[in-house]
Amino acid sequence: MKSTPPRRRRLSRRPARRRKGEGDPEFIKRQDQKRSDLDDQLKEYITEWRKQRSKEEDELKKLKEKQAKRKVTRAEEEQKMAQRKKEEEERRVREAEEKKQREIEEKRMRLEEAEKKRQAMLQAMKDKDKKGPNFTIAKKDAGLGLSSAAMERNKTKEQLEEEKKISLSFRIKPLAIEGFGEAKLREKAQELWELIVKLETEKYDLEERQKRQDYDLKELKERQKQQLRHKALKKGLDPEALTGKYPPKIQVASKYERRVDTRSYDDKKKLFEGGWDEISKDSNEKIWNEKKEQYTGRQKSKLPKWFGERPGKKAGEPETPEGEEDAKADEDIVEDDEEVEEEVVEEEDEEAEEDEEEEEEEEEEVEEEEEEEEEEEEEEEEEEE
Repeated sequence: MKSTPPRRRRLSRRPARRRKGEGDPEFIKRQDQKRSDLDDQLKEYITEWRKQRSKEEDELKKLKEKQAKRKVTRAEEEQKMAQRKKEEEERRVREAEEKKQREIEEKRMRLEEAEKKRQAMLQAMKDKDKKGPNFTIAKKDAGLGLSSAAMERNKTKEQLEEEKKISLSFRIKPLAIEGFGEAKLREKAQELWELIVKLETEKYDLEERQKRQDYDLKELKERQKQQLRHKALKKGLDPEALTGKYPPKIQVASKYERRVDTRSYDDKKKLFEGGWDEISKDSNEKIWNEKKEQYTGRQKSKLPKWFGERPGKKAGEPETPEGEEDAKADEDIVEDDEEVEEEVVEEEDEEAEEDEEEEEEEEEEVEEEEEEEEEEEEEEEEEEE
């Protein structure tokens, strides 16, 4: 196929058409009027936009001022709150310190009184050398239910250390030896030496007294053990059953039946001396008698009658050799049936009587409940009135 060359655009040599109304003064006037109206409308839009913008700027400025004021007030409130918290913390710390000082002072006074009592007791013991038990039974505190020794044991290490410091603060007095000469220092040393000898003597006396108390305590524990052994033997238990840390276990008849063994020690002892054979013999005899009674009291059924001629029967002989026995058996069965019927009737009469009694009791209970309800309703009505 032959390719065709592209067509060339013809250049028109005609003159350009005139626009509609071009050169018309009325048309030009209308166009100018439209432009002026559009300009006026744009000016109005611009002025309105500027007014809106100025309003928004004013509102934004007010909000910023308000935010700045709020920040200032919040900072002032936080400062006041921090100051209040600081004052509260200082007051709490001061109150805790005062409370601690009061407790220390009260404890010191209490320990001073205890030390005075101890000194008076030691002096009384020295003055009056009495003989007797070296122990005393301390009464329990009525408020807490604990003795003084138990309360002393329950104290922590910190409490004991604090009490020790307070006790030593008024037991060990500071030495005022400023400006002392040689003679006065010798006198002070001699005085301290005598005090040391005195304290060592008291320490030795207390150690000996503690040894005697330990011995008495051991003796009391041994007596208590003896009493518990006697008590266990009386109850038929092992002698050491009540002397241990825990109480004795409950003895049961069997490990499968959780039933307490109420047999005495002598009864259990006889089981190991041949008594078990007698018990087993008695139980077997009882079971045998029950089975025998059950067998003898069974219902006997008679054999079916022979309607044909017995083989080997002779003339004049009865139909069956057991005819008489069957007649007797029938009579016994009839009598047994009558007895059973009488027993059943008696049992039914007894059950009927019991049912009537139960019904009467239930009716009485219902009547009592109705009376109680009526009384309660009357009481409620009276209260409401």
